[in-house]
Amino acid sequence: QVQLVESGGGLVQAGGSLTLFCAASGRSWSSNFIMGWFRQAPGKEREFVAVIDWTTYYADSVKGRFTISRDNAKNMVYLQMNSLEPEDTAVYYCAAGSSAAADPRRYSYWGQGTQVTVSS
Repeated sequence: QVQLVESGGGLVQAGGSLTLFCAASGRSWSSNFIMGWFRQAPGKEREFVAVIDWTTYYADSVKGRFTISRDNAKNMVYLQMNSLEPEDTAVYYCAAGSSAAADPRRYSYWGQGTQVTVSS
């Protein structure tokens, strides 16, 4: 019903930048969906990174370094990541839901994830 496909991950040195992309499609897709980015490191739970509805919200750990944005005309959501740190290494997921929540259980649709690795 809703497909989300992430891309843009890769290997980057500490202090570098990456932009993640999330392409949305499907019969049930609507630009009214609230979009979030989450990440999951090995052995850790999935954690909130950022969300966008009429405004944006960020986890404290990425505030000032990451920027979430969307282009509804293109059905795209972006995550610009600057000043990357080794602690940012994780699989990054985009998600669609109906409320701007940090709880991943509040999101109905998920992409397959894209790996981001930050070397020290």
